[in-house]
Amino acid sequence: ASDTRPRVPRALTDEVPRTRPRHRLSCDPVRGPRSTERPARRVRARRVMRPLEESEIQQVFEKLFKFVGKNLKNIVDRADQPHCFRLHKKRVYYVREDIMKRATSVARDQLVSLGVCVGKFTHSDKFRLTIGALELLAAHAKHKMWVKPTSEMSFLYGNHLLKSGLGRITENTPANQGVVVFSMSDVPLGFGVAAKSTQDCRKLDASSIVAFHQADVGEYLRAEDDMVQGKKE
Repeated sequence: ASDTRPRVPRALTDEVPRTRPRHRLSCDPVRGPRSTERPARRVRARRVMRPLEESEIQQVFEKLFKFVGKNLKNIVDRADQPHCFRLHKKRVYYVREDIMKRATSVARDQLVSLGVCVGKFTHSDKFRLTIGALELLAAHAKHKMWVKPTSEMSFLYGNHLLKSGLGRITENTPANQGVVVFSMSDVPLGFGVAAKSTQDCRKLDASSIVAFHQADVGEYLRAEDDMVQGKKE
């Protein structure tokens, strides 16, 4: 028997009009019900370099301060051209602000480098200076050491600086202080940490270490793959 009840117009009822479902369910006899909704298209976000966080910039400044002291202010607030620090793929770059603004339009996977790479963060999020910071440190260094020509090659192969190879040292250099190593012709070769103070260096024997090696320009040949990101990453 057919239903003979009169139909009430929708406008006269309290029923809320049903919206069109966003997706449907189809029943598979083997796999059971499954949704036929199309997966949302993933929008690929543009990944660009970013400013350093407070904890990161603190580590960077502490490392730089060990070498340049109060001259750090001249690095951060330059009078000639504004510079800033940016983080990109665990590497910290010191870059002019106008170049940084142009680099924001480049996707992260296409951006290789910008400015000067002064250091990088390790897997344990510890910052360390790299050889790229040498020019910056040499221009503002407080304490310096000059290596004799006969010991230049030894230092450029990553060895510590010995008393026998020390030509000169700035006065009042304390122990455990960052020092920039120069050749006798004032060419920056690398940097490290003073093992002894200026006064103690005068009393050491020839085989004693006066500076612990950290970085040298020979790394541009020895560690070329680490310098160029695209070769290893």
